[in-house]
Amino acid sequence: MMLKQLSAIRLFFILAATIFIAACSEQTTGPVEVKWDRDSCERCRMMLSDRDYSAQIRVFPEGKRSKVFRFDDVGCATLWLDASEWKDNQQTEIWVRSFKEDKWIDAKTAWYIKGKVTPMGYGLGAQSEKQADAIDFIQAKKHIVEVEKKFNIHGGSYNH
Repeated sequence: MMLKQLSAIRLFFILAATIFIAACSEQTTGPVEVKWDRDSCERCRMMLSDRDYSAQIRVFPEGKRSKVFRFDDVGCATLWLDASEWKDNQQTEIWVRSFKEDKWIDAKTAWYIKGKVTPMGYGLGAQSEKQADAIDFIQAKKHIVEVEKKFNIHGGSYNH
């Protein structure tokens, strides 16, 4: 009887340690896994299905764990961030999918190519390398604001 109790206690501690280690190993930086065709865009609520143009923003609320928001288009991510409390926080991470490679890249250091067919029509494809017609992140944000003003994509007013 005593041996069974010791085995049960030992099993309990092993399970508790495993759960604790898994909780402590939670990713605290970088992009997270996307459940394609199930996760929805934080701004427009469309499903994330186009792997070439999606984006993520990781924010760091004071005293809390970081939180990741997913977007179907870099335009949605940029406009959402601009209207959020985290827009000026230097810790905020922005990740975009490369339309050329199957990987996430840092949106702030990415280069953007205009004229792409993107989920929300902002028309920017991100890539790691610079090329002659590529624009940087600052220019990409200006382009997104111009598109939003011109086409009023989300049916609201953009006052920035």
